[in-house]
Amino acid sequence: MNTTIVKTNDGSDTILNKDINECYHSKHGAIVEAKHIFIKNGLLNLKKNKTKILEVGFGSGLNTLLTLIKAKKNNIKIIYDTIEPFPLNKEIYEQLNYYKILDTSRDLFLKIHNCLWEKRIKINDFFFIKKQKTSLSNFNSNIKYDIIYFDAFSPRKQPEMWSESILTKTYNLLNKNGYLITYCSKGSFKRILNKIGYDIEIINGPIGKREITRASRK
Repeated sequence: MNTTIVKTNDGSDTILNKDINECYHSKHGAIVEAKHIFIKNGLLNLKKNKTKILEVGFGSGLNTLLTLIKAKKNNIKIIYDTIEPFPLNKEIYEQLNYYKILDTSRDLFLKIHNCLWEKRIKINDFFFIKKQKTSLSNFNSNIKYDIIYFDAFSPRKQPEMWSESILTKTYNLLNKNGYLITYCSKGSFKRILNKIGYDIEIINGPIGKREITRASRK
């Protein structure tokens, strides 16, 4: 995978995938975007002290790091599964500046990236991660999740990730009243969610994006 680091408007880094010419985050701010979508309207919306999360797209590790920081701060015990078929090279992720902006340790950020794949790893007393080098279509789990962070590339660049079959799989991976949270708010995407049986909420987006979507399993 051909990648390079790009600076976003809040000073935080993102990754440009040159093969498809799309960044992992919004140019308006990687950290601002991830906090708004996945922490404020994902993790903190649940209001539970124990939760199970599936992240679709480990990518730069930013969503994972933000969730880890919030888990410790708010005393939330999290089982965190994340899938990524194309992990970043070490030469790339070691340069990412998230830990500086978030005022956390570089060692903690690198621990997330360097820990073993395909094995449940205790990061601290609140956060237990399992990274899996696979696609969602090939992913299997006996866990039912409370939240799915759906952070795939856009429907324009990666349409197969937004198909009815894939989104049905997300529905079946959720607990009752669990939900999927994502940056996408396309009409065609929401129509598929509705067809599958999701309850859809349209939420104000972060800077540069009018709306995001939260979809709950009934």
